[in-house]
Amino acid sequence: MSYFAVAVGREGDDWEAAEVDLDAVADVEDAAEAMREAFPDADLTLLFVDADDEYLTVMRLDNGDDLRTFGSDAEYASQSRLGEALLGDLEPEDTEEIDSEDEESIAARPTELDAEPVGEADLLGDLGVPGSTLLALCAKEGMMPSDVVSEVAKSIGFAEALEDATGA
Repeated sequence: MSYFAVAVGREGDDWEAAEVDLDAVADVEDAAEAMREAFPDADLTLLFVDADDEYLTVMRLDNGDDLRTFGSDAEYASQSRLGEALLGDLEPEDTEEIDSEDEESIAARPTELDAEPVGEADLLGDLGVPGSTLLALCAKEGMMPSDVVSEVAKSIGFAEALEDATGA
């Protein structure tokens, strides 16, 4: 299964992005190390992994520590070695606990999830992307992982850095 991975690091108010090679990743700690290497001085690093335009994994590393992960579908763990490394130890997301008071999230919410999200959907909540919004974007018909990343980038404020790094 092919993948595309991009790390985004924030130092103060400035964002930078870079493609990341995860071929040697055997577990989440290896992924965290790749994030640290990409942006060693970042106070916040995000990693977005798009697998075959079907599965999205989002990882967050605060101050080089405190790793949190979200996967759009638990099936990714059974479909690839990288999926197993990133998502294999995560529990399904309890979508009932996600704050759904935000009107935009309610309007965008799908009527039914076709996937089984895992990890922490609310890992970007303090950055302006509540868990309910992330879940809605992942479940939206016709929305590919790269589209979700673009929407998240616009919401958080690193769209320009992402475009510079990926050309997209």
